Amino acid sequence: MNAFKAFKACAPVAWSPHLYITLVRGIPGTRKLHRRTLEALRLRKCNRTVMRWNTPTARGMLQQVKRLVVIETEEMFKARKQQEATHQALRPPYVIDHHPVLTAASSQQ
Repeated sequence: MNAFKAFKACAPVAWSPHLYITLVRGIPGTRKLHRRTLEALRLRKCNRTVMRWNTPTARGMLQQVKRLVVIETEEMFKARKQQEATHQALRPPYVIDHHPVLTAASSQQ
């Protein structure tokens, strides 16, 4: 199961006025009709995301190329971006002290 499918499984699906469409498969080797549909959606490169209005026209175009794209609602897109941002956030560095800790018993000797 890839990351997008895992994320979709945990995110609630609700109606949204916007759809976020990400091209996840390559264009070479696809049908000419599919290439023209992706061009109309302005998806030219893999892993690029575009926002489109949730209209019957857009849904019909997405139905044609559904195996090449991932469709997310606005909530799902924002949740995924937030999750990526927290994952990439700077964390405090680990501090490792290689010197042995002096205890009271060893310091008296």
